Amino acid sequence: MRVGLLTGGGDCPGLNAAIRAVVKHGEGTYGHSIIGFRNGWRGVVEGDVMPLGRQHIRNVLPVGGTLLGTARFHPNAEDGGIDAVLSTLEAERIEALICIGGDGTLHAASKVADAGVKIVAIPKTIDNDVSGTDLSIGFHTAVNIATEAIDRIHTTAESHNRVMVVEVMGRHAGWIAINAGIAGGAELVLTPEDPFDIDQVVKFLKHRHRAHANFSIVVVAEGAEPRRGGSMDFTTQLGRFGEIVAGAVGDRLAHEIAERTGFDTRVTILGHVQRGGSPTPTDRILGSRFGVAAIDAVVEGRTGVMTALRGEDVVLVPLSEVAGKPKRVPPDLIRTAQVLA
Repeated sequence: MRVGLLTGGGDCPGLNAAIRAVVKHGEGTYGHSIIGFRNGWRGVVEGDVMPLGRQHIRNVLPVGGTLLGTARFHPNAEDGGIDAVLSTLEAERIEALICIGGDGTLHAASKVADAGVKIVAIPKTIDNDVSGTDLSIGFHTAVNIATEAIDRIHTTAESHNRVMVVEVMGRHAGWIAINAGIAGGAELVLTPEDPFDIDQVVKFLKHRHRAHANFSIVVVAEGAEPRRGGSMDFTTQLGRFGEIVAGAVGDRLAHEIAERTGFDTRVTILGHVQRGGSPTPTDRILGSRFGVAAIDAVVEGRTGVMTALRGEDVVLVPLSEVAGKPKRVPPDLIRTAQVLA
């Protein structure tokens, strides 16, 4: 078979592990030809292809990013996009397509599957907000990076008696904020799932600094917003492609805390640092398992499905059940962060 492969949306550590597994298992076990599309769905629409063999995947396991390149491009949102995808796949004689991506890429994959293309998807996003899977590729590494940053910020915060606001990624869900906040011992963690009350934030910080500490760490997800009707007026700022403007909520939160408490307050925006660097062993293993499972699904004739981690098992779930349905942080995990403040 000729099997297509793409990585779409934002990059993350662990993508090359998945690509490597698809190529090694597909070519080595089944004798398939793996055809890569550069820059996500844009490459499929434009017919930008590169054959993938063992020579292309040597030494890529510890490398971050994606050797195929990626882009935030969805053919279902473009005039004639789906038709262009079908035309390219026919011209390249692609019999099945493996799509590695987050919610947007997988939503596009479900639309292409509806058009009759055999699709197997693999979830990846540092935000960990793809429904149907316990973990997505990239999340574990991002949490490790954010936790290390919080650990480092602790020492300078305590030395200068400061409040340090640390902004992490997470537009619709606060998985990185909650996990890194708990692991890094943050005093407050603010997420999109639970709008915050700035008055309560200020009250807590004043009490803490008056009672038993001279510094505090506040972790905030980029998509967190203040509670409606509260005394802080803020609307999430979006860029030209609908992405959240990094630093907007972090800067505003630091300003409000400083103004209302008088405490020396600084902000650190981790931004794309969370996406870069070498993947952790967990992400390398997860990407490898998903890649092997995706090729097996193709051989079995499965379509419109996504690989998913459920407990210790890799299973297949219907794309129709997960695409366009972000996975939120459960209340009990948010409560854990709150009671440990």
